[in-house]
Amino acid sequence: MKLHLCCGKRNFGADWFHIDRANYPHIHSHDITKLPYSDNSADLIYCSHGLEYFDRDEVVPVLIEWRRVLKKGGVLRIAVPNFTKISLFYFEFGMPLNVFLGLLYGRMEVDGDVIYHKTVYDYPSLKKLLSDCGFRGVRFWDWRKVDHGGFDDHSQAYLPHMDKDNGVLMSLNMEAKK
Repeated sequence: MKLHLCCGKRNFGADWFHIDRANYPHIHSHDITKLPYSDNSADLIYCSHGLEYFDRDEVVPVLIEWRRVLKKGGVLRIAVPNFTKISLFYFEFGMPLNVFLGLLYGRMEVDGDVIYHKTVYDYPSLKKLLSDCGFRGVRFWDWRKVDHGGFDDHSQAYLPHMDKDNGVLMSLNMEAKK
């Protein structure tokens, strides 16, 4: 079983269970904090640019819930805005702040509510968080080498925008195993 959390309008197909607060025909469930699946039932959980909507206190129970549903050896694959890259472009290359507002704050309207990112991550902080929540083998993943890589989502966020051949990936794409 493969779960696509925070999928929004992106439908990865019948092989996936899609979970998002929004209402689209492919959505199976609406709460990514309480997954309607039994313990040790998912082979893969994927969430692109959704984890940052939880603050540092809220995120631990969410990750523990996701870990509960993963099978032993199952993979949690996540993507979040990469604070290291944002900082580099801002400080080293002098890019204006407005270029990064979406990555930093992520304003989105869902069912009449406006939600924003509550935190950011760099590699050390996300690796520690995942390790502290019981995940092992934390490593980077390449969107070009996964079965869902053909679906454009925020794990493929580049500067300059959409320049996937010459740009810099602004997403921190990490995975870990249960």
